Amino acid sequence: MLMNKLLVAALATAFALPALAEETSPFSGNVSLTTNYLYRGVSQTGNRGAIQGGLDYANANGVYVGAWGSNISWLTDSGAYSSGASLELDTYGGYRGAAGDVSYDVGFLRYNYSGEHTGISANTNELYGAVGYKWVTAKYSRSFTDLFGVPDSKGSTYLELNGSYTLEEPGITLGAHYGKQTVAGTGNDGLTYSDYNVKASKDFGGYGLGILINKTNITGDKTRYVLSVSHSM
Repeated sequence: MLMNKLLVAALATAFALPALAEETSPFSGNVSLTTNYLYRGVSQTGNRGAIQGGLDYANANGVYVGAWGSNISWLTDSGAYSSGASLELDTYGGYRGAAGDVSYDVGFLRYNYSGEHTGISANTNELYGAVGYKWVTAKYSRSFTDLFGVPDSKGSTYLELNGSYTLEEPGITLGAHYGKQTVAGTGNDGLTYSDYNVKASKDFGGYGLGILINKTNITGDKTRYVLSVSHSM
């Protein structure tokens, strides 16, 4: 009888261990190399390459927090910062969930910039909300500080529509994006613009290869082609 109990216990343990090993970790990470860091259609690196990476924690109840960073050059290129403005670090948190084919996401995002500024800080706080249906998502972001150092621009908004669809047979994900950046404040109307892009990506067992074609309606702006290689962990 004792031997039978020990055998049953051993078998139960043997079958339980693989199940425990298959539990999904709430932590995830990513790293990427890109030929150009575009944010809302505008280059943050002077049309040069970037190294980027992030770490996220997502609880099963829908709550998440994370951080993401990239090298940048636009602050020193524009003269807004005198030195050391080579890093953007974004910190964020929120709540997401889904009900059938409908998904939703609300949260807070802070853009943190290193370096010594010349009197105006580019650090920015935003609240955002998004709702999606199947492969289409609409997102609305609103700043409650001045937007990236633009004077009197508190209350600026960014409205975007994104689509993403995966072709299962070749395993290629196609995407399209439209966004409109509206800059609040008297005298800032000329800073409002729209951006558009289309992209394609393919996953190779945790590694991704992507290409993006981007355009804005900013006067004199040119079409940009961006290649990226990424790895998810």
